[in-house]
Amino acid sequence: MTSLPEKSYKSRILTGDRLSIGTLFRVFRFRIVITWTLTILETAMLALFPLLIGRSIDGLLDGDYTTFYQFIGAMAVLTVVATGRRVYDTRAYGSMRVALGGAQADRAGDEAVSVTNARLLMGRELVDFLEKEAPMSITGVIQIFVALVVLFSFHGYLALAAGAAAAAMLGIYGLSARRFFTLNSDLNEQSEAQVSALESRDLSRITAHLVGLRRHEVRLSDTESVVYALIFTALLTMLGFNLWFAATQTNATPGEIFSIVTYSYEFIQMSVILPMALQSLTRLAEITERINKAQPAT
Repeated sequence: MTSLPEKSYKSRILTGDRLSIGTLFRVFRFRIVITWTLTILETAMLALFPLLIGRSIDGLLDGDYTTFYQFIGAMAVLTVVATGRRVYDTRAYGSMRVALGGAQADRAGDEAVSVTNARLLMGRELVDFLEKEAPMSITGVIQIFVALVVLFSFHGYLALAAGAAAAAMLGIYGLSARRFFTLNSDLNEQSEAQVSALESRDLSRITAHLVGLRRHEVRLSDTESVVYALIFTALLTMLGFNLWFAATQTNATPGEIFSIVTYSYEFIQMSVILPMALQSLTRLAEITERINKAQPAT
């Protein structure tokens, strides 16, 4: 017997709509807005930490503990917010996975079990994106903006170098987006055949399937390696320039130099999140097309 909560989950999403990130956001928008709001608050506080640390360093060197106490207070508040968000996230996104999985199973119709199994696993990636990559992207955008503002407050050239590195990064990813889509399509196609290969109990067929998976994964990994090597080259060049400029071309204090280097490094960390999110969206675009091929049994 199906429990009432499970029926509720299914009835909310089984409306004939296309299964996608947009549908999930529409149906569960209240829960998602709560988690993303907590994420923004947590991110805003984290983004201020390097500045607070830098000021604490200068304050402690001068014997003034005020900024140090402010930093301690900020850490305490951050701990409460971050813990609360994670407790809520697990429950909110767990409900979405139940709803989406039920919808996919209901629409599977007469398709092969191997295909349904693979698509159920792929569909979970839509919820994973809303739970992980989307908040990380929000975090990245906020911290990139804060980093640019802080770097500009020290010197315009520092922010200009960071902006140029970000533009180069997005250009590099843009040139590879279509290839990522094709490679993910090939990998997903191979994954759908896994259960059938295992059910055959034919060692040669199973081995051929596993070799096929490996081949597609290697091609995808190699492309990622080249793309991210180029991206890191651009970003690390910016970090080296900002370190040199802050130490030799400005009158920055030790605390200010620490803040400049830290924000430059955080800019790198957060900037890498954006092409990763774009890559995830490319994969999810292919998955969305695939899971919506399932039709109810007639």
